[in-house]
Amino acid sequence: MTSGISQTEAVPIAACTISRDVQNFDLLIEDMESAMGEAWGDLGFTEALAFFYQSEAEALEFVALAIDAEDEENLPLMTEIITQAKSRNIKVILVAEDVTPAALHKLLRQGADEFIPYPLPEQELAAAIDRLREPAESAAPAAAPQRAHKLHADSQREGAVIVTQGLAGGTGASTFAVNLAWELAELNTTERPSVCLLDLDLQTGSVSTYLDLPRREAVMEMLSETEAMDEDIFGQSLMSFQDKLQVLTSPADMVPLEFITPEDILRVVEMARSHFDFVVIDMPHTMVQWTETVLNLAHVYFAMIELDMRSAQNALRVKRALQSEDLPFEKLRFLLNRAPKFTDLNGKSRVKRLAESLGISIDVQLPDGGKTILHSCDHGQPLAISAPKNPLRKEIAKLAKNLHELGRAEAEAA
Repeated sequence: MTSGISQTEAVPIAACTISRDVQNFDLLIEDMESAMGEAWGDLGFTEALAFFYQSEAEALEFVALAIDAEDEENLPLMTEIITQAKSRNIKVILVAEDVTPAALHKLLRQGADEFIPYPLPEQELAAAIDRLREPAESAAPAAAPQRAHKLHADSQREGAVIVTQGLAGGTGASTFAVNLAWELAELNTTERPSVCLLDLDLQTGSVSTYLDLPRREAVMEMLSETEAMDEDIFGQSLMSFQDKLQVLTSPADMVPLEFITPEDILRVVEMARSHFDFVVIDMPHTMVQWTETVLNLAHVYFAMIELDMRSAQNALRVKRALQSEDLPFEKLRFLLNRAPKFTDLNGKSRVKRLAESLGISIDVQLPDGGKTILHSCDHGQPLAISAPKNPLRKEIAKLAKNLHELGRAEAEAA
């Protein structure tokens, strides 16, 4: 490890870590050595402020500010470091361990460019450095005026909230959410419903990838200050897909799921409901403090499972968790993805036993779309465009039509 700025005069310093004691972040040391070789140093907090005024600091590309729970009492010092770095056009990577969401919120709002949790995920530091080195590419989408969606302040809609959540990794919840939202938007060409798709998987959300949409800084800004959010701010955070579907992508940076509160989620969903006929929400796999908020707001809450043990175990866990807290478990509608074919009698029997053993009803069985689905996320298009005859696409279109007709019948009855 490069043990200090003064010991590395032979090698120009392009980056440095800033921490109370860098030895507390041994994985960061390893990743810095891997990414930067000998072209980095480490500084204490007060040393960093002094170093920024030296001529050597002009060559700095970025700093990695590493903090843990003990450093929260010195939060003003952390914000000053970020401020001084940004004033000198030095990028800031925030590395945090056991730090409260409120502290992270403040530091990110101060101007930190990247956030990485500690212990560092594999290759995440290198990926963050790569993103810092591509400023032009990230700035380009913001220049496109058609990205902003204009909302009307006097809108009085009460849109239907449709939620999807995968109960295990790879169950196809995001694929389902994207294609359901598109099918809803395309139901009637003469009287097209307005649809908003919200990607609330703050860490690994992939809706932007499925639709080939850039992630925008406006999303983080809006989520950070929902108390001040109005129609213009919310509309500016949306991306338009082919002028038919409005999308709130997940943030550009990976942030803790607790970064936003139940109150934040309530404001965002209610804002979307008041301007769109349908609000489709793609949830993270994890249960978080605002899952209850979304569950209570949802008109339909689709829980995606597959015919395997991990889905069965997780479905049982969710059932117990919701029922133990007296939450509306009955709102969940279980969708079985990659369901057995009609002629697969053994598979049909397994589905029946699964439902009986869990004490649930499997309301929808979606067919296996085959290899087309595996590659669809790279096409940047819904299945209706890239593979309109795919059996999965046809089933989702049928479900979208049923949801629309059900919603219309309830509206007329009211």
